Amino acid sequence: MGKYEAISKKITHMLHGADYNPEQWIDFKGIWDEDVRLMKLANCNVMAVGIFSWTALEKEEGKFNFQWLDDVMDNLYKNGIKVILATPSGARPAWMSQKYPEVLRVDEMRQRNLHGERHNHCYTSPIYREKVRIINTKLAERYKNHPALIMWHVSNEFEGECHCELCQEAFRNWLKEKYNGDLDKLNKAWWTGFWSHTYTDWSQIESPSPKGEINLHGLNLDWRRFVTYKTIDFFKSEIVPLKNITPEIPVTTNFHDYINLSKGIDYWKFAPYLDVISWDNYPYWHKEKTDAMEGSRRAFIHDMNRSFKGGKPFLMMESSPSATNWQPVAKLRRPSMHTLASIQAIAHGSDSVQYFQWRKSRGSSEKFHGAVVDHCGHENTRVFKEVSKLGEILSKLDSVVGTSVKPEVAVIYDWENFWAMNDAEGPRKEKKDYFETCVKHYKGFWDRGIPVDVINMDQDFSKYKVLVAPMLYMVREGVGERIEDFVKKGGTFVTTYWSGIVDENDLCFLGGFPGPLRKVTGIWSEELDALYDDDVNYVSFKEENALKIKGQYEARIFCDLIHAETAKVLATYKEDFYKGMPAVTENLFGKGKAYYIAFRENDNFLSDFYKSLSIKCGLKRVLDTELPDGVTAKLRTDGEKEFIFVLNFTKDSKVMDLKNMKFKDMITSKEVKDKLHLKPYGVEILQTKL
Repeated sequence: MGKYEAISKKITHMLHGADYNPEQWIDFKGIWDEDVRLMKLANCNVMAVGIFSWTALEKEEGKFNFQWLDDVMDNLYKNGIKVILATPSGARPAWMSQKYPEVLRVDEMRQRNLHGERHNHCYTSPIYREKVRIINTKLAERYKNHPALIMWHVSNEFEGECHCELCQEAFRNWLKEKYNGDLDKLNKAWWTGFWSHTYTDWSQIESPSPKGEINLHGLNLDWRRFVTYKTIDFFKSEIVPLKNITPEIPVTTNFHDYINLSKGIDYWKFAPYLDVISWDNYPYWHKEKTDAMEGSRRAFIHDMNRSFKGGKPFLMMESSPSATNWQPVAKLRRPSMHTLASIQAIAHGSDSVQYFQWRKSRGSSEKFHGAVVDHCGHENTRVFKEVSKLGEILSKLDSVVGTSVKPEVAVIYDWENFWAMNDAEGPRKEKKDYFETCVKHYKGFWDRGIPVDVINMDQDFSKYKVLVAPMLYMVREGVGERIEDFVKKGGTFVTTYWSGIVDENDLCFLGGFPGPLRKVTGIWSEELDALYDDDVNYVSFKEENALKIKGQYEARIFCDLIHAETAKVLATYKEDFYKGMPAVTENLFGKGKAYYIAFRENDNFLSDFYKSLSIKCGLKRVLDTELPDGVTAKLRTDGEKEFIFVLNFTKDSKVMDLKNMKFKDMITSKEVKDKLHLKPYGVEILQTKL
């Protein structure tokens, strides 16, 4: 498989560290030295510094103070700790908001925000861009040769949108470029004849607002695309001085937790402009009956972040070593869960475990957010000891740094598809659940220890054996043809109800659903039945079917009423007026196959379906043995050695039969054979040669 390109030549060890905010403690004598003592005890080797430090660096306009940052950087380096240095643009000083109110955002109700919060700044504002350029230039010039600096952390969790006049004009100019200055072309793409909302002049176009236009789905979709464009445009302008002055230092910005997968930034568009992908991981552990479901959600997003750069390792820039205070219930992580959650990131391609935050803030909104150092200020806490223990484990994984995996399976998760689907008035207001549906399909492979990439519909399909596209509501131009080509050449394609409905302008395909997927799936979708929460139908498989699946399964929320054209029917509905109609089909197409799942399935069906499909397609598992419920196995390799991570997402001990396989335990260096014993929330890291 070959060793992947390392994140940076300066990174040869697993990074272990945290967001460090020394400026909050500048008046507490001796605390910086105590921090360094504790960092070494916690086996930390990196700190992210300066993320929200603008006022500490520029308390008054044009009056800069870098001495405190000099002292921090020097002290960290002297003690063997590297620095990921942040630009401070995520939150501006009060003096700037007061003197230049233009930098403050305007919300969708057309009201200008007051000073406060984070990311409350207009990305279009020339004043804000200039102030960012000045502070970033000074940072780059001052620290360009500092031996502690290994990476730039640009701003923080880019998010949000602005509706000010500057942004309105920028939006119109963006639309003019997209539609080649042809307003008639825009009107057709947005279907503005609806309710007589046709535009006759570019100046009439405004961003969506509850006070105005929110029913033109083409407008809504293009606005979200524009927000992504404008955010990236701001990022590109922000990194100019960093790239000019420190071209050898990589840049990153920390992508959001999955709560942002529904918001206004398409990370697939953003990723090409980053040297390193990084993201902030805040799971909801211990919320459900089993942590395996949340484990698969986290795995899904880890794999997405690895896929942004075609398999190149990424960084887990933030995580909580204990509670996460902004979650509805700030539940503590149970013993061993911290190690499990952190090693999970490594297993999926991260070359770091980093925390928010190093030391708990004494005041304000994150004073109860998890941290390595609690308010007590010493190392004699359960959390600190777990962090230190994890640091010891990471110190033994140097050979894993820079390695990755090349999966045979890809699951499509696409932002634009989500935006369009979520905007649709029907077939249900709630429980469209695109993200959750994609995760449940992904979990069918996760349960069996089969590696997966998570991609969008614009990526290369040819390198996979199996391509899964749940609820591919939008099919952009050319995607249907590329899927056909993938299947013709021997690939296996799986899609579901509510796929092939609209094009890239959110206009419905004419001539029958699933539009561009109709030929490859061999079915025609006539109607989609939306069920109430308590409604249930059943799906029964034919005694003889290609997947060798037996029995019946529940169908809830959505039942697609389809007709088999060239497809073979594998299962049918048992009840209601569409009793006997196809529910699962298989279509032979060229050298490959396409499966259509017409109903929203329960977990039992997807588990059985993907187990059968994996066997049929000959997909390679990380370990050629059955995995206990709640246990998964993940792989990283350098092309010669394989590094296998076995993760137990249950509170019970588990035993696995290794079937004559032999490994080296990377933590103890002992040989492992015959049986593998996993403790509750346990982790085993194994090494073998190909």
